[in-house]
Amino acid sequence: MSGWLERAPRIALGVLVCAGAASCGGDNLGASTGPSTGPVPAANNVVSVSVSSGPNDDSINVLYTTVTVCLPGTSTCQTIDNVQVDTGSYGLRLLAPVLTLTFPVATTGSGAALLECTSFVDGYSWGPVVLADVQVSGESASSVPVQIIGDSRYPTVPANCSSSAPTSEDTVATFGANGIIGIGPFAQDCGSFCASSIPDPAVYYACTTEADCTATTVPVANQVPNPVTLFTTDNNGTIISLSAVPTAGAASVSGSLIFGIDTESNNASGTETVIPIATSGADAGYLTTIFNGQTLTNSFIDSGSNGYFFNDTSITQCTQSGFEYFYCPSGTVSLTGEMQPTSGTATINFTVGDAEQINAAYFAYPALGGTNPAADSFDWGLPFFFGQRVATAIEGYTTSVGTGPYIAF
Repeated sequence: MSGWLERAPRIALGVLVCAGAASCGGDNLGASTGPSTGPVPAANNVVSVSVSSGPNDDSINVLYTTVTVCLPGTSTCQTIDNVQVDTGSYGLRLLAPVLTLTFPVATTGSGAALLECTSFVDGYSWGPVVLADVQVSGESASSVPVQIIGDSRYPTVPANCSSSAPTSEDTVATFGANGIIGIGPFAQDCGSFCASSIPDPAVYYACTTEADCTATTVPVANQVPNPVTLFTTDNNGTIISLSAVPTAGAASVSGSLIFGIDTESNNASGTETVIPIATSGADAGYLTTIFNGQTLTNSFIDSGSNGYFFNDTSITQCTQSGFEYFYCPSGTVSLTGEMQPTSGTATINFTVGDAEQINAAYFAYPALGGTNPAADSFDWGLPFFFGQRVATAIEGYTTSVGTGPYIAF
């Protein structure tokens, strides 16, 4: 979840703290051939997604789906709607206020409760890691570590967590969704780094009481995972297929989230552009974007960001309160960026419009853009997905066009 504008707007929720850490393990946009975009026929590996106003009736460019969670090994289940789909983070996280079930809290090797602090650019989310059986359409996984955000059983937030970001995002009102399903190109939210070291700010905590929590390392198998990797089949990645959106915007957008790449007839690769993601070095977890003559090595494609976030001093910024970090040009501006695929160059044309002039009845707007707090980064948010079929291949998993991690479109 990396960028947000609401009707009472706020800037960018950022990628999970380890999403880009080294420990985490000549084409034109639209030139690829393959299935058409938008919703696809129902199947076990397909779940409907939509861009809508969300649970607070104020979201712009937020992609939602439905997830079912069950008490482990039982048929006692609850279906949660308005769960954000995020290719820029990892793991299933649900807001405690929407849950009617009480899930068992996972423990550390010493028997302490395992809790997590999820840090974003403008907020943090605190809560226990629990075990739940997870179902999305016909795909399922058992005893999945899931974070429950804002759980009243653990109201005391460690100072190291609360100081990691400006505000708490532990309610539906502040989070903007009933939960988030992180399906990025890696298998865990922190990986080997959190298994051997404690980052600053810390990610995982061992709590002997609700107020006695100590930062801890956690084995990879016990971390909150990308749930797709735990599916029996169709577990090597995902494809988001969304309908196109008129330049002026739309009230809603429909589409599909398809699990697996080259595992079924509905997720076959075409002749798409494949953008590899670095797996080592300072730029691990990222791809490279060239924009305005700058090489931005910490760039990413992220359905959890609600706009294009980049820096261009030639574009007028908004002045209205709450919009200051977004762009408000006098007319729609046409721009071009480049990515570096496995061969050649991928040229991406996109537009940025006036964020203050979005039709109040519209919750999908393809020209939303804003500034990026990172100077070496370009965040290709949800507008990049409109009218496209975008695949995210997970690290170490093989498809017909290569081995993940990569993004293809």
